[in-house]
Amino acid sequence: MKVRTSESLIRLTVRSVLGLSLIIPVFGIIGCRSDATSTPSRPVIGICFETLQTEFWVAGLKALKDACAANGYDTIESVANGDANRQLQHTKNMVTRGVAGIILVPIDGRSCGPMIRVANSAKIPIVLFNRPAEVEHVHFVAVTAENEQLSKETTEYLIQQIEATRKSVKAMVLVGDLGDQNAIERRNGFLAAIAQPANEQRPQIDVVAEVPTEWNLEKARAGVTNALQAHPDIGLIFCSSDCLLPGIVSALQSAGKYYPTGDPRHVLLGGFDGDTTAYQLLKEGYLDATGVQNVFLEAELAVQAITDQRAGKDVPNRLADPGFVIHSGNLAARSKEMWGATVAP
Repeated sequence: MKVRTSESLIRLTVRSVLGLSLIIPVFGIIGCRSDATSTPSRPVIGICFETLQTEFWVAGLKALKDACAANGYDTIESVANGDANRQLQHTKNMVTRGVAGIILVPIDGRSCGPMIRVANSAKIPIVLFNRPAEVEHVHFVAVTAENEQLSKETTEYLIQQIEATRKSVKAMVLVGDLGDQNAIERRNGFLAAIAQPANEQRPQIDVVAEVPTEWNLEKARAGVTNALQAHPDIGLIFCSSDCLLPGIVSALQSAGKYYPTGDPRHVLLGGFDGDTTAYQLLKEGYLDATGVQNVFLEAELAVQAITDQRAGKDVPNRLADPGFVIHSGNLAARSKEMWGATVAP
């Protein structure tokens, strides 16, 4: 029964991604309009993704297309499938087509430098969606979540849940790809929260396992399994992306540690993103909290940044999505703001 539960979570994640993909006409090449009713008089925004391998990116692409349509833009899309050279060529093709702006999800903060320079040379506004650049002497606008602060707030919520019952707790953190600034900031937020000194109300938090995942589900599963074998008394887990939650669930089940909130054997679990799996686990009582990125707000900010730059307005180089922590106490009130809840089957 436990194995079936884990597998059903993985199937749910895959089904959600594939289901969303079916309603989004996305191609790995340039030149396909997303709106069959588009006209030549409407400006076009090029949306250049590096991957669609997670629910967040699929939901992000749909939100961007919806925001573009609502603001009078047609779109063309490309997916580079993790290939920086291909993404650079996609960017060049968009510039050649004379797009009004480019929204880019880069592979990492460094590889996007040439793409930004291509757009800058053509004087085409370029916005980085949910992943900032680490490149100097270029101009871009980055729309990102407040990763560090949101991770800190989520972890602090988890700690509050054990203040009355435990003097100390051993913790594990799953870290994403450290070539991704988002992963670094989320790890830093977790560490900042647990670094607060213990007192009569606050338990001592000891990080006994830091699991590198590179955003890979199988690496997450294996890492959590090994950590639980080495430290079977781990009582708190923070995951830097909800896309890794099925791996954690599987490892907890195999270790005989998968129990809902309220059970004294429950391992506190927190995440980041707000995907469909997180929503289901919150409803079922196995996930205690997750930091939700507002993908709809980020899409609106990205499109508005292009519109403002085309109008000659000054736009800050970073536009922030504060997000929010969702948990059982506010799930009913805020689930409509949780993008994973809006696409959950």
